[in-house]
Amino acid sequence: MSSPQSGPPPAADPALRLDPDVAAALKRDDAGLVAAIVQQYDTLEVLMLGWMDEEALRRTLTTGRVTFYSRSRREYWRKGDTSGHTQWVKSVSLDCDGDALLVAVDQVGAACHTGTRTCFDGRELDAVTGNRDDTVAAGSSAAGSSADGSKEG
Repeated sequence: MSSPQSGPPPAADPALRLDPDVAAALKRDDAGLVAAIVQQYDTLEVLMLGWMDEEALRRTLTTGRVTFYSRSRREYWRKGDTSGHTQWVKSVSLDCDGDALLVAVDQVGAACHTGTRTCFDGRELDAVTGNRDDTVAAGSSAAGSSADGSKEG
């Protein structure tokens, strides 16, 4: 079992370890961590991003509460233990590459340490946006056609 550098040692009791198939599917960063995107289960609102190692994921899967690993404090923590803003696990999914988790939760109170519902409130960046209708998908039979259907050169 891999733990973040300077993190706690792996659980000695095999019964307390993450399922080996799940552990094998995880692709960790250099510190042994995987990004965990937290999303409100019913509205699909993205609430926050946290980090998990195998032990944090095991605790999340077995306790019904989300557990993270703090990169700065080098310790485990659960949202709500001090604030009361608890995250109740509804489901956990591993992405296709194994390097990110999607944790669907029922969030009680604010998800962000700043007191806002989500960590993504109010900091939208300027970005050029597009519409699907503006660009024809590459390889489509309409690619290279003008509005009247004739081929553009």
